[in-house]
Amino acid sequence: MTELRSSKVADLRAGFRGEVLVPGDAGYDDAREIWNGMFDRRPAAIARCVGTSDVMRAVDFGGEQGLEISVKGGGHNSAGTAVCEGGLMIDLSLMRSAYVDPRRRTVRVDGGALLGDLDFETQVHGLAVSGGGIISHTGVGGLTLGGGFGWISRKHGLAVDNLISAEVVKADGKLMHASETENTDLFWAIRGGGGNFGIVTSFEFRCVDIGTKVYSGLIVKRFEDAKEYMRFHRDYARTMPDEMTAWMLVRHAPPLPFLPSDVHGKLVMIVPFVYLGDEAKGAEAIRPFREATPSHGEGIGMNPWVGWQAGFDPLVDHGARNYWKSHHLRELSDGAIDAILHFAQEMPTDESEVFVPHMEGAPSRVPEDATAYSHRTTPFLLNLHTRWRDAVDDARCVRWAREFHEATQPYAEGVYVNFLSDEGAGRVKAAYKPAVWDRLVEVKKRYDPGNLFHMNQNIKPD
Repeated sequence: MTELRSSKVADLRAGFRGEVLVPGDAGYDDAREIWNGMFDRRPAAIARCVGTSDVMRAVDFGGEQGLEISVKGGGHNSAGTAVCEGGLMIDLSLMRSAYVDPRRRTVRVDGGALLGDLDFETQVHGLAVSGGGIISHTGVGGLTLGGGFGWISRKHGLAVDNLISAEVVKADGKLMHASETENTDLFWAIRGGGGNFGIVTSFEFRCVDIGTKVYSGLIVKRFEDAKEYMRFHRDYARTMPDEMTAWMLVRHAPPLPFLPSDVHGKLVMIVPFVYLGDEAKGAEAIRPFREATPSHGEGIGMNPWVGWQAGFDPLVDHGARNYWKSHHLRELSDGAIDAILHFAQEMPTDESEVFVPHMEGAPSRVPEDATAYSHRTTPFLLNLHTRWRDAVDDARCVRWAREFHEATQPYAEGVYVNFLSDEGAGRVKAAYKPAVWDRLVEVKKRYDPGNLFHMNQNIKPD
């Protein structure tokens, strides 16, 4: 690990409003922890920023000292790119404020905020940001920069479709404002191109009025009927109005209160859904899903949005070891379903899961070159989430995900960049259509020609 001379650390601390931590300092080990327990890296210094000026100072310092730079917002990325070994971690996690303008229906949120921070503040006014994920301890920044989808994005668009502007600290340490009218090439690139072009210290979003409760719930299906159910779901889901979002999840059943105790721990198919609108209309819309095959149980009703957004948090708490492999699916054919169910039966741990969200809706009607997020028309995603606790199981769990991924490759078209683990340059390139990739490279050349920001799903400036 690189060690910084105390005089250099003193230089960084001078005029720095937050705190600068080095190995041995109180709080250093807590600050370097991220969501994915596979990564145990030790930065030479952690710059815990409390404002944009701190971020600018840290970027200047890292560049001057030739340090590798990583950027931590929520620290939730499965690839572990938020923390570097022996370099400078620029930590935004103290920057978590959100300011709502209810008259304009907008919110400005700091770059280190979590989705829960955003939800709590917008829900004071019955508002929400579309594309705001499904786990409340996810970082707003990382989610948005990769695209951002969630329970209401079929109706109201991705996070990048609702981004109005951003404040970006570039590789030269200078601050730029990016929007549809200012630095438009940068604004285009950060809407899906990840953290390649600078550090976003502030996001401004459009909000939508959804009230404080949504008709939503979980339907838990028997795994023995999974093939029949998945064939029904893949066809019927594509006929639904944009107000309805229904996904599929294969995993071992958690101890949900509405399930019989003998179902806990069994392999099941879970169908989570949200309907935007009247409860009676929602009940009618979800009825075919409920009746398609028998269910072990269900929990359905008008749920507080903030609670629903955090409802899956316990299944993905911090500290476990995680490895993801993912595709966009151009079709959920019988062959794809057979492969999914075959590997689901060989799931390596009870915490692992197979996630199949239905996409389409409003995002699919946005031109594919309007933002850097370009795989807009594929109907489904497939995310293979392997999750375990002991390093001795690393090889077994990673192998399952890789073999599963290879078996479903014939049905794939690209990948969602936020669902990538550390998989190499070729997989990063697969997250974008060719013309979009070429344009991203050009923007990278302009704003970060030295590739200072490369601890990410990297787009090289060459």
